[in-house]
Amino acid sequence: MKVAVLGAGAWGTALAGHLATRHDTVLWARQPALVSQLSASHENARYLAGVVLPAALRYEADLNTALDHALGEHDLCVVATPVAGLRALFQTMRAAGKVPAHIVWLCKGFEADSQLLPHQVVAAELPAHRSNGTLSGPSFAREVGQGLPVALTIASRSATCRERTVSAFHHDAMRIYTGDDIVGVEVGGAVKNILAIATGIADGLGLGLNARAALITRGLAEMSRLGVTLGGRAETFTGLTGLGDLILTATGDLSRNRTVGMQLAAGRTLDEVLGALGHVAEGVRCAQAVLSIARAHGIDMPITQAVCAVLFDGVAPRDAVSALLRRDSKAE
Repeated sequence: MKVAVLGAGAWGTALAGHLATRHDTVLWARQPALVSQLSASHENARYLAGVVLPAALRYEADLNTALDHALGEHDLCVVATPVAGLRALFQTMRAAGKVPAHIVWLCKGFEADSQLLPHQVVAAELPAHRSNGTLSGPSFAREVGQGLPVALTIASRSATCRERTVSAFHHDAMRIYTGDDIVGVEVGGAVKNILAIATGIADGLGLGLNARAALITRGLAEMSRLGVTLGGRAETFTGLTGLGDLILTATGDLSRNRTVGMQLAAGRTLDEVLGALGHVAEGVRCAQAVLSIARAHGIDMPITQAVCAVLFDGVAPRDAVSALLRRDSKAE
C-alpha cells in the first residue's frame, strides 16, 4: 500500500515511521529545511528527538507530490495537521484536483471560529467524499515511535475506509479497533485535552490523588453529556477514545495539555507556558469553543468552565479550584 502522511509534527512522524515498516510511505512537511534534516538524519530532531525513523521512509516538501503518492484506489492519505490547519489543507487538495480516495485525520479538537468538529470541516470542504474517518485513541507519539504497544480506533461510516486503515496500521505493536461513531470519538478527543489541563492544575497545586480521581471521573461525565447531546453514543466515552485517552492525557508525564496545567499552577502565564512548550496543546485552542457549545445547549460543564477562567479570564488556578469545591451538592 502507498501511504502519504501530511504533517511532520511528533504524531505524524511517529505514525509515518510505523507505517514505513510495512508500506511505501511518504511524510510531507511544510518546511523544506525540516525535510532536508529528516532526509539527512532519519530523525525529527525538532518534534521527536532521539527516535530513529526507518530507512525506507521518504520525505517530501512539495504537497502535490505527496498527494500524488496516495491518489490510487488502494492507497491511503493520513492527515496529521492540527485542527487549525485542517480546512486550508482540504481547500488546497480540492483546488489542485488531488483528493485521495481514502483519508483519515488525526487531529483532536473543535475548529475555533466555526466550532465545528473535524469531520464537519471535512464535509464542508469535500461534500462528496465518503471514504474518510478519524484515527484516535490513548497514544503518546514518543512511545509509538519507540515501538511500544498502543491501541487506536478508526471511526468511519465507510467500511472501506475502516478496512484500509486497519490494513495500513494494524501490525507489530499497534492494534486498531473499528467503529462508526465519529461524533463520539471526536468529542472525546477534544474534551479530554481540556480535562488534562484541569488535572495538571490540580497536580501542580499538590491537591493529591483523590482530587485527580475526582476530576477524571467528573470530567468523564462532562465529556459524555456533551458528546451524547451532539449525537455521539454513550458507550463510546467508556472506550479507548473516551476514558482511555482521558486517563492517559490527564496522568501521563508526556502529555502537553497536562504540562500546561502544571505550569499554570506554578504561576507562569499562558503565553510563557505555550512559548516554552514548542508544540501544539489542543486543549487551549478548543476550550472556549467547547464551553460556548455547552452553554448553547444548556449543558453543565463546570470543570471546562474553570479551565477557561484560568486560561482566558485571569482567574488564579487555586481560586478556580475553590470555586469548584464550593458548588452545591447534587446527585451523581
